[in-house]
Amino acid sequence: MQHHEVETDQLTAAAGEVLSRYLHSRAGDFLRSLRLYGESGSDTAAAEQAARALRGSARRISGTLYTYRGMFEPGWADHLRAELAWLSGTLAQEHACTARLHRLVAALARLSGVGTAAGAVDGASPGAAEAAVPAGAAARSCAVPTARAANGALPDAGAPPPGALTVGASRAGALLDRQLTLARTRAHSAALQALGSSRFHAVADAVAVLASEVPLAPPAATAAPDALGAPGERARLQLLDAVAALPLARAAHPYNAEALVHGLSTASEGEAQDAPWHQVRQLLRLHRYAEEVWCAGGAPDPLLADAGCALDRHRDAAEASAAAANAARTPRIAPATAYALGVLHADQRLEVEAARFAFQRLWQQSAAAR
Repeated sequence: MQHHEVETDQLTAAAGEVLSRYLHSRAGDFLRSLRLYGESGSDTAAAEQAARALRGSARRISGTLYTYRGMFEPGWADHLRAELAWLSGTLAQEHACTARLHRLVAALARLSGVGTAAGAVDGASPGAAEAAVPAGAAARSCAVPTARAANGALPDAGAPPPGALTVGASRAGALLDRQLTLARTRAHSAALQALGSSRFHAVADAVAVLASEVPLAPPAATAAPDALGAPGERARLQLLDAVAALPLARAAHPYNAEALVHGLSTASEGEAQDAPWHQVRQLLRLHRYAEEVWCAGGAPDPLLADAGCALDRHRDAAEASAAAANAARTPRIAPATAYALGVLHADQRLEVEAARFAFQRLWQQSAAAR
């Protein structure tokens, strides 16, 4: 196990002391975020920021309870971990729907060559929506037609007319707006219901107790390097095994079209192709949280954090492409709308590919630094 900027007293303290110190801090973050969320009122930006911090604290507590499960009372740790996962997942849905809609509407506007798409997100400024789309995607979308024009290639006789994407983008944006706004409204209602439930208050009470007292098991009395080294190393090896199963050699070549080709297959095959990358994202997060227990300032490895961000972009693009594909399955939509949604789906699969390429480079850099 590697430790970055490990405090000296961490190496001489008992495992229970190290874990308690970390969990007390994360529980405090959870409670502060919960208070800010309650005080945000109609300020949606403040509420979103507080909810994000709340989910981050919940994930860190849950991840620590999972990785170092043997150091805690098993029944208590398993129950709290399950409840925190429920809370984090419930609160994440509304934000995910909002971000997905912003991303897709901005991509449609970019691909169709207009400033804003019809059916834009309510309350979302064009600048905020465009910020959700990486600059590299815009470069790729512009590069393809330019290259074809330079080569003098004639347009496909079966392709839609030049204005089809613009017309279809307007209708596709309206369709996505209806579908994802409905999903966002349902997620918002579920979040409000969850935050007012007795189940949530029980979770909040448990975290409040965690801020001052951690139910430890007898093994937690062992020296921290001895007791925590094996679980942390196990999390690292699980991550390495999962990364080794990824097609990193293929991902090292930009624009290899693997993500796009698989994305055009059936839904189950596309999900199966993305699943190993999503699994690596989860394992990388667990590994980073396990390292945070040891590190001063809670920053184990910047390269691993950047790699995690690349996998977050991978997840967002994969889910956005799935949303576009789902919208394209709507019965009785116009051909121009289906065409626009197909172009949008392909664009998001290219974003999946770009995220894999970025992760591969960051992972190689991190491996070289170790």
